[in-house]
Amino acid sequence: MHKSNIIKSMKHNRRNFLKKSGLAGLSLTGMGFLGDNIIPKPVANDLNTTESNGDLRLLDWEPVTQMVVKETEVLKPKFPVIDIHNHLRNLGELENYLKVMDDTGVWKVVSLDGRSEDNFYIEHIQACQRVSKNRFVVFFTPDFSRIDDPDFGIKEAEKLEHAVELGARGVKIFKALGLTVKDSSGNLIRVDDPRIDPFWAKCGELGIPCLMHISDPKAFFTPIDRFNERYDELGERPHWAFFSDEFPDKEDLLTQRNRVIERHPDTTFIATHMANLPEELGRVSMWLEKYPNMYVDINARISELGRQPYTCRKFMIKYQDRILFGTDTPPRHDAYRVYFRFLETDDEYINADPSHHRQGRWRIYGVYLPDEVLEKIYNKNAVKIFSEFKG
Repeated sequence: MHKSNIIKSMKHNRRNFLKKSGLAGLSLTGMGFLGDNIIPKPVANDLNTTESNGDLRLLDWEPVTQMVVKETEVLKPKFPVIDIHNHLRNLGELENYLKVMDDTGVWKVVSLDGRSEDNFYIEHIQACQRVSKNRFVVFFTPDFSRIDDPDFGIKEAEKLEHAVELGARGVKIFKALGLTVKDSSGNLIRVDDPRIDPFWAKCGELGIPCLMHISDPKAFFTPIDRFNERYDELGERPHWAFFSDEFPDKEDLLTQRNRVIERHPDTTFIATHMANLPEELGRVSMWLEKYPNMYVDINARISELGRQPYTCRKFMIKYQDRILFGTDTPPRHDAYRVYFRFLETDDEYINADPSHHRQGRWRIYGVYLPDEVLEKIYNKNAVKIFSEFKG
């Protein structure tokens, strides 16, 4: 058979295979799978002797996947987005952030950097309002370095009231509380320290949410060794590792947080990073059942959620009224679009690294949520929380 006839026959047989197998029309992309492209021969790498002997360093390993699967480009979400968890402390970039928000269909972004320390919250709120009156929301952060001051909780609550008068609409607690910040006696300040109680109560009185980052991923509390699944991330950031006697146990930190949530039922708490236990959604479910004033967000945790897509999808549908959208990444086109693709499509083998940074050597899978659930996670749940404001 002539060569040109052989190629035509190959094309015809391939089209028939796609039709019979139900893959035609999926717009699958990839050289050699569809179209007239012929898979090229691999180009030999200039491997040195060490690499060819299998001694390549893990941190230098950047494998190129051979998977050929559907890739859906989601430029904008189905519904306007409220990013409940972000950091816009670089005030000179606010106008650029706003442009990205316009490009990607993001309605509002919450900045969690309204520090009480040095009264930075005033500058932050004013800078945001100069760029846009209603697209940026600032959360206030208390200064726990003053925990030993008489009536600390009351005084910090008064400062919170001032921040709210200026435009703040929530509170952010950084992970240093309970983990690293100490009082004048050198003791770690516990999350459930009673000296903070007046502050938690004030949040409820004002009708504003308190977003709490307590503890970190499970892997951060284990040794940085060959068994640690987030070795790459911790190898680059060893200061994020808390496996030593100088740090409290992760379980103790979560218990302290939950004790505060239970002690203040009139205050809305957002347990950020999927309650900092996305590795165990069953336990997060138990907490949501137990604490009606507790919400969770997905920010910087889709790498965990997306590798358990069946469990994650069921969880998100069941608790659709308690989940918030967030990224923990200053507005970027590529970051937002990975989130949209994860939530809206059934794409497989998605690289989640651009959504935040590399957290592990695995890929994630889309959870293709129903529109009703998407809209709640994208904005309705956040709107509901903000509507509780009593100012």
